[in-house]
Amino acid sequence: MTDSLELIYNAGNFANKDRLQLLGELAKNHPNPEKSLHYSEELLKTAKELGSTQFLLVGYREKGNSLRLKGDLSEGLASYFKGVELANKENLNHDLGLLYTSIAHVYSIMGNHNNTIQYYNKAITILKELNDSLNYANALENLGDEYNLNMAKPDSALIFFKKSGAIFKALNSKIGMAYNLGNVGLAYAQLGQYATAEKNISEAIALLEDLGDYYPICVYLTYMSDIYMQRNDWNAALEYALKSLKLAKQYDLKDQISAAFLQLSELYESNNNDAEAFNYYKQHIIYKDSVKNITAVQQMANMRTNYEVSQKQIEVDLLNQQQKTQRIVVIATGVALFLIGLLAFGLYRRNRYIRKTKSIIEREKERSDELLLNILPEETAAELKQYGSVKAKKFESVTVLFTDFEGFTHFAENLSPEKLVESIDYYFTKFDEIIEKYGLEKIKTVGDAYMCAGGLPFPTQDHACRMIKAAMEIQNFVVQAKLNQTADEIRFNIRIGIHTGPVVAGIVGTKKFSYDIWGDTVNVASRMETMSFPGRINISKNTYDLIKSEVDCEYRGEIQVKNRGKIKMYFAN
Repeated sequence: MTDSLELIYNAGNFANKDRLQLLGELAKNHPNPEKSLHYSEELLKTAKELGSTQFLLVGYREKGNSLRLKGDLSEGLASYFKGVELANKENLNHDLGLLYTSIAHVYSIMGNHNNTIQYYNKAITILKELNDSLNYANALENLGDEYNLNMAKPDSALIFFKKSGAIFKALNSKIGMAYNLGNVGLAYAQLGQYATAEKNISEAIALLEDLGDYYPICVYLTYMSDIYMQRNDWNAALEYALKSLKLAKQYDLKDQISAAFLQLSELYESNNNDAEAFNYYKQHIIYKDSVKNITAVQQMANMRTNYEVSQKQIEVDLLNQQQKTQRIVVIATGVALFLIGLLAFGLYRRNRYIRKTKSIIEREKERSDELLLNILPEETAAELKQYGSVKAKKFESVTVLFTDFEGFTHFAENLSPEKLVESIDYYFTKFDEIIEKYGLEKIKTVGDAYMCAGGLPFPTQDHACRMIKAAMEIQNFVVQAKLNQTADEIRFNIRIGIHTGPVVAGIVGTKKFSYDIWGDTVNVASRMETMSFPGRINISKNTYDLIKSEVDCEYRGEIQVKNRGKIKMYFAN
């Protein structure tokens, strides 16, 4: 149906009066939340132009639904409450009941059980009075879902599912029956009755595949994985989890991508594969953070929980305030004149003190800013000063460099600590100058290893070329230092490795913090350095593809790397 409607809409083969109905159907039924959001916004724009209250409400509801599916909970909640405000104003109780159901769903996702139950009960009361059997059954179904999955009360949930299931069957609502089958299956899974649970969930998935409703399929696939994990059938559990992840990625359902990653992490942990478990858990955290800005959502929850009550209270407060205003003005005028006199005298004395201390404060501030910029990138330092913390950021393309001195461990065993530090400082001071020259970011040093990155904290297009130029300058400096070595100096040969790929960057710790990067790209860059030769720059194919038009490179072939398999490597000449 959606494909047909899109063809009609894109071709423009419809009367202008039918535009609202067409946009409403596309916003409601499109399986891709990104496109659903697009059509919802088009609907809102057109409904405002044509003055259609009914389609404005549809637009607010469907925009909230698509934002919820995309994981933008706070924005979705804001759209629902705009609809609530309009429905209250126009006394449209049916739309109000539907919006309350949607609001309860968002509160359920964020774990606010009290608000979830409160808004589902509001919706159930309204929809029952209006004899809207289908949406009444939907609200009952969702309330049962809350008792089952979020409050661990499957027996209570089955009572609600029995009521809603009977209504769906009487109405021959296939989508309703599919959800009911799946939710009943989840309840039996909670009760440990896995055979019954699997039967119901399998039937639900089959129905939903026919209907093209992919979000709940992802949910049920994850729970099927859980059922098989409880049965100790690891391979079947893995297969269901991977199916859920693939489907969620296909339709950009971020909260289900996060849930699938978490399930895979737990599966590999149960199989004693800590490396894979940790890798999937990191992906779960990245997607969870991108989906749920819990602070913002909780703030909105607190602001909106008692929306109707707060509106009435404001009216009462304003009426009382008007009665008090005249008395307050007279008293306040006299008090203000007295306080102004005191304030003027206080300001005069304070001004003299401020002039004396201002220059001292400014000097100390400049000094502290300089120290902070020596530790963190400028953008990160500014965010830390403003908010007191720094959010981790993902960069899709970053070039990472590692260096290591040949034979350093042998020399370290025979040198005094003072001489050792002096030798390392000689090299790293120059490396810092070169890195700054090419606009790259030093990450850290560990012993004799030096690590830096290009393409962050501000993404750039030429970070790979910059890194190669910096690496060549570092290499030339090391060679010259070796050639000009005196009898009392310790000089080394150096290995350099470079790789390009995605990383996550942020601050570690709350005291003595440092800016760091994580991801598989860092591990591969380290392997590039390990597999390099003294005096050579070893790069991966990812980096080679970005710089091959500007740098002469020598193909080394596919080389076996520990825990990585074979990787194509090149020497940059």
